[in-house]
Amino acid sequence: MANSSISSRIKAVRKELDLSQRAFSSGIFISHSFYAKIEDGTRIANKRIIELIGNKYNVNKEWLTTGKGGMFSSAPPDVELEQLVDIIKELDPLFREYIIKQIKLFANLHKESKKQGKGKKAE
Repeated sequence: MANSSISSRIKAVRKELDLSQRAFSSGIFISHSFYAKIEDGTRIANKRIIELIGNKYNVNKEWLTTGKGGMFSSAPPDVELEQLVDIIKELDPLFREYIIKQIKLFANLHKESKKQGKGKKAE
């Protein structure tokens, strides 16, 4: 019975992060089918899986196992940003360097446009 509570809390985390079962399970290095069985309560989330969920998604392990405390240890992770970093890490170093330069250029343009926008409002 306690496992079903853990299963429901794991599902709540996944939904809070707005991830599919496949994306969530991939993040903790287990198969989608095994993860689906954890969510429906037919498989048990062992200590290793709880540890992986806690570490990967910044989930409060006490809350995950007992329901006490808040869902997240601190702010929930920015999953899209983590996915972007993972993609960039997989690139050839030359492509990675190019992408990073483009992001820096975009960030500078964004910063300048915000400055100009603030200047116009103050006039």
